[in-house]
Amino acid sequence: MTIRFDGRVAIVTGAGNGLGRAHALGLASRGAKVVVNDFGGARDGTGGSLTPAETVVEEIRKAGGAAMADGADVSNYEQVKAMVTRATSEWGSVDLLCANAGILRDKSFSKMEIADFAKVIDVHLTGTFYCCKAVWDGMRERNYGRIVITTSSSGLYGNFGQANYGAAKAGMVGLMNVLAEEGRKNNIRVNTISPTAATRMTEELLPPQALGLMRPEAITPAIEFLLSEDAPTRTIMGAGAGSFAVIKVMESEGVNLALSDWTPDAVAAHFAEISDMSKARALQGAFEQTQKYVGQAAARAGIKL
Repeated sequence: MTIRFDGRVAIVTGAGNGLGRAHALGLASRGAKVVVNDFGGARDGTGGSLTPAETVVEEIRKAGGAAMADGADVSNYEQVKAMVTRATSEWGSVDLLCANAGILRDKSFSKMEIADFAKVIDVHLTGTFYCCKAVWDGMRERNYGRIVITTSSSGLYGNFGQANYGAAKAGMVGLMNVLAEEGRKNNIRVNTISPTAATRMTEELLPPQALGLMRPEAITPAIEFLLSEDAPTRTIMGAGAGSFAVIKVMESEGVNLALSDWTPDAVAAHFAEISDMSKARALQGAFEQTQKYVGQAAARAGIKL
């Protein structure tokens, strides 16, 4: 099977450099018409220029593909809507969205300015919401859509000095969980990528020999798979340096305590059993957790549900 995107229209945000550039080039090489979106700012989100996006568009066109540059700021909903309207007017639809745009404003929590926390949330989490919102109705009307949003190990596992970035990236998983459920009936599949690569965002954090292994192009196959016709939905994929993995949020089987043990002391006494992950599983929805706890309580009380 060869994955192709002939006849599909894709928006890739943050596509002027790094990961986004690699994704835009990859999708175009497999037949997609690509909106190369990039605000063209510095790593901290300041400044702005359409040149990076235009350069990528020129690369795609020279290779025989179809692309347009767009400088919408993803944290501005009106600009995002205008980008989607422009793509739809030119090419008829937006079928694929890779929400990749981001900035960094790292500081330890004690030194982090309120404005820097807010701006990172605004670009990463709110900006991703805006992009999804702008394409959603069109995807529902056409009963087809594929969306990949971008989380990070900093949000999934934590990283010093990135309270803003980590909070935004963890929020991506919650957004994916809900959109995947709401999109099922209209064949809209929503997934999340957790990439690690040598980009402007990581170049100061890794030694040269590691950076040489972590080309942005190593992430693009996962993006292409998650945007494909037969993509899964509600999946978090990790990718970097040619490695690919699936990440799940797991919950232990847990312990139901008798009413007489509804105390912090009893929780402490049973904590080893409560935290035993040998029977852990990934729940498939919020209500499944409720059903699990109620079922355990009913079993203790001898109630048949």
